[in-house]
Amino acid sequence: MFITVTLSLLNGFLETLKLFSLTLLFALPLGLIISFGSMSKSPVIRLPIRFIIWVIRGTPLMLQLLVIFYGPGIFFGKNIWGSGTSGRFSAALVAFVINYACYFSEIFRGGIQSIPKGQYEAAAVLGLSKTQTFFRIILLQVVKRIVPPISNEVITLVKDTSLARVIAFYEIIWEGERFIKSAGIIWPLFYTGAFYLMFSGLLTLLFGYIEKKLDFFK
Repeated sequence: MFITVTLSLLNGFLETLKLFSLTLLFALPLGLIISFGSMSKSPVIRLPIRFIIWVIRGTPLMLQLLVIFYGPGIFFGKNIWGSGTSGRFSAALVAFVINYACYFSEIFRGGIQSIPKGQYEAAAVLGLSKTQTFFRIILLQVVKRIVPPISNEVITLVKDTSLARVIAFYEIIWEGERFIKSAGIIWPLFYTGAFYLMFSGLLTLLFGYIEKKLDFFK
């Protein structure tokens, strides 16, 4: 039974890992783009983006999952996600990317605005363009400052993936709960915690290593 449970949970964990990885892949660059929009001098760009960030950060991720998955069918009479596991995964991925991109954007914005203006002025004196200044001088300093809050959000994401089961996406918690119904045993549900702890521990070590590598900015 233990081997059967482990293999089943491992299968669910692979789905969790896929959702986690793709969320980071898309949410990090999107968050950087959104942060530029939220800092725009044009109110036409800045205000709508700030409003969207406020809404996303102020409402539960579970509610966003339900709205994104069921919303098109309810409001437009059309299921844009399709049927089956792939459709549910696509909806979950979109919800997670939008949610975490907004959180990441605020972290990026705080990091960028924390850089002294004197560095921008010095770069201008050296003849660097705004793009060159950002990528050659500012970006690495921003990365150093945002690693701790980003690492916190990333570890939170590991646990938040369990919310995807609200739209019947078969991640690891779903697999653990399945044994309660099929075999009448509850320990597989607690066993899922070992997978989360192991993965979170590896991420903690990884971000600790990254922080040490960026120590030369002190």
